Amino acid sequence: MRVYRLPLSAMRLTAYTDYALRTLMYVAQHRERLVTIQDIADAQGIAKNHLTKVVNHLAQLGYLETVRGRNGGLRLAREPEQINVGQVVRATETDFHMAACFQPSDKSCAFLPHCALKHTLTQAAQAFLAVLDAATLAQMLTRAPARTSAVRLKPRAKPEPA
Repeated sequence: MRVYRLPLSAMRLTAYTDYALRTLMYVAQHRERLVTIQDIADAQGIAKNHLTKVVNHLAQLGYLETVRGRNGGLRLAREPEQINVGQVVRATETDFHMAACFQPSDKSCAFLPHCALKHTLTQAAQAFLAVLDAATLAQMLTRAPARTSAVRLKPRAKPEPA
């Protein structure tokens, strides 16, 4: 039996959210000192100007404290156990619309009156967020990489020779 891995492209996070999560993880890993935006940019291969916007937003949200001055930098404003990954994702993503029909102004779908796709995609997004809601920053630092679960599908039947 073949094992197919389903891509999560529909559940893809924006680069902004990715940078936010990586920033929090980096700062949490270096709690013994203040870290700079340049430290994170160099370590993560992220442009400093993009990272500056992310750091400012995380500070406004209360996840980071910024210390100004010659020896300034960043530190966590909360304990890693108190930072919920789902909350960070919700605060940094613009929306979770996976199809055009999620837009209230979109009326172009011919299936709209009787379509179950929107409901199914909504359930998928809720399940995606439920997993993130169960995770803390502390868990992201201590957990071994999660194994992706495989979905077993029947392979396509081979065409019969003509």
